[in-house]
Amino acid sequence: MTSFTYYQPTEIRFGRGRVREVGAAVASLGDRCLLVTGRVLPARSPHVETVMRSLREAGVEVTHFAGAVPNPTTESVSAGATAARGGRIDIALGLGGGSSIDTAKAIAVEATHPGAAWDYLYFKQSPTDKTLPVVAVPTTSGTGSHVTQVAVLTETATKTKSAIFHPRVYPRISIVDPDLMSTVPRDVTASTGFDVFAHAFESFLHVNASPITNLMALEAMRIVGAFLPRAVSDGTDLEAREMMAVADTLAGMCIANAGVTLPHGIGMAIGGYCSGVMHGQSLAVVYPEFTRFTWEYAKPQFAAMGRVLDQSLVGASESAAAEGSCLALDAFLKGIGMWLSLKGLGIKSEDVAPLARKSTILPDYRNNPRVAAGEEIRKMLEASYRR
Repeated sequence: MTSFTYYQPTEIRFGRGRVREVGAAVASLGDRCLLVTGRVLPARSPHVETVMRSLREAGVEVTHFAGAVPNPTTESVSAGATAARGGRIDIALGLGGGSSIDTAKAIAVEATHPGAAWDYLYFKQSPTDKTLPVVAVPTTSGTGSHVTQVAVLTETATKTKSAIFHPRVYPRISIVDPDLMSTVPRDVTASTGFDVFAHAFESFLHVNASPITNLMALEAMRIVGAFLPRAVSDGTDLEAREMMAVADTLAGMCIANAGVTLPHGIGMAIGGYCSGVMHGQSLAVVYPEFTRFTWEYAKPQFAAMGRVLDQSLVGASESAAAEGSCLALDAFLKGIGMWLSLKGLGIKSEDVAPLARKSTILPDYRNNPRVAAGEEIRKMLEASYRR
């Protein structure tokens, strides 16, 4: 057996109603909290009020920064860091989807270090132990950010999406309360839910996969295959919401210890280039081409994925199940309303070539069982554009 290391320092508090524990959790780490959220819409307002009340009852002084944006930008992070410094904040609390949690992580770095969060990307200098502790309260099941050492952000001027990747930005505590997810809109449920599937499957393919991550990845894929269609169909299906929250957490722990592959490198480029595209959409739009490009180079993994999504492949040979996984994945995307095209997402044909070049900025593509050259990525994007 190949040697491996598994690390997960986040305390995970999972269960319906556990959001009420957030005040005590934050108070165990600090006295002055920056609550990081996106724009507070009516559907989200009760969640924010519940958290604020819990924090105040625990004696925590709260500054609310509602400036997190989808595909977090360097500008939004800097605005939050300014608020944190002004309030002499000693803990960052991210409440919301992955964008809010990633923003809180990046603020935790920028508010306590010289320069900007962008100066602490994975290939630059490392954050120090001055980084603020982070608590995460996810309200979607998708990004896994509540259990990872990653904070994704976009430099707006260059339309470049990259990430801080360091153990110091792992949340100290994550409170995963499925009740918070029942009001998530159908399209966001589908997009974030497919992100869970992509995290699980790509960690399963990854060179750093281990018996532990493989076990969790297979279970996460199984859960998504069974419960995401239910959550998309009926957002009030609390069993589906709860199971998707489990899958999201499992898949997040997978990518924290293994990683992601080709689709995420392309998806990050799309998100940096077109900020209105949700991350799960940027993955779904390239997955049909990715599966056809890769399946012959990782037949056991693709066969397993195919059998999760299509029971008729259970008795098929490994090769037949691996090839059949491509059509099974297509059918799954169509079933959850995620059969997409780049054109439909608002991307112009002249953007395809620049996107292909940006898709190799991050090293994710190198982790794919079949490494794609720039021209091959361009062809995949062209096929995704015309779909």
